[in-house]
Amino acid sequence: MRVLVSVDMEGIGGVVDPEDVRPGHAEYERNRTLITAEANAAIRGVYAFEADSRVLVTEAHASFRNILPAQLDRRAELLRGTPKPLGMMAGLAADIDAVLFIGYHGKAGTARSVMAHTISGGVVADVRCNGRSLGELGLNVALAASSGVAPALVAGDDSVAEEAADVAPGMHAVVVKQALGARAASLLHPDEACDRIEEDVPKALADREAVRPLRFDGPVVLEVQVLRPNMTEHALLVPGMELADGCTVRYHAPDFPTAYNVADLVAILGGT
Repeated sequence: MRVLVSVDMEGIGGVVDPEDVRPGHAEYERNRTLITAEANAAIRGVYAFEADSRVLVTEAHASFRNILPAQLDRRAELLRGTPKPLGMMAGLAADIDAVLFIGYHGKAGTARSVMAHTISGGVVADVRCNGRSLGELGLNVALAASSGVAPALVAGDDSVAEEAADVAPGMHAVVVKQALGARAASLLHPDEACDRIEEDVPKALADREAVRPLRFDGPVVLEVQVLRPNMTEHALLVPGMELADGCTVRYHAPDFPTAYNVADLVAILGGT
């Protein structure tokens, strides 16, 4: 079995504040051990399910350099650094059997959700595909589905678990913290969070064929709403990009993977 583990940071147990995930802060350095531990828990779960598996761990937070490589389970291969093809989903291919999402969070605008955002919290207010609002989990679920890969499990707070039920009915969700607000949560002990992830991964892999992920077949109308009008200016230099309103750009993509990449590009250009 080949499994891709996409590891973000805001949804890691113990993380509640932007300083917890921002390089240069003491809390960030501590939380690098927590993100690595949850990744390792997922890896152990994969090998408990099938001993001859191959696991790819792809970094999915900020500059994609957060996991401590020397502390990562040596059986896994780490995809690190930026830019990476497909960003948060680097390593996705048709021969991957399942994807696990660790440390994920709610989409931008989600009430009572720890550090909810989509792609770039300082730029993006919403991403819509064919009129449907999607966060990072929804976008990544749909990208996996476009390659025929099953999204098997997500770990994060209770708000992303609710989102998972909407974008991928049947996908397992491990709640490692209950959100009390945008920067507050009721937390499991980190060891307990890891134990729950490790225990649920084999069950999720066994149930992966029952998941019904969101899927976009054919052309996709992508709309990215940014926080301020000036954040659209660089994106409008992209051929085919159009202004839908003062804070929203629209792009007619031939397929979902193209829409996915263009959404990332708008976020990058909006921050420049």
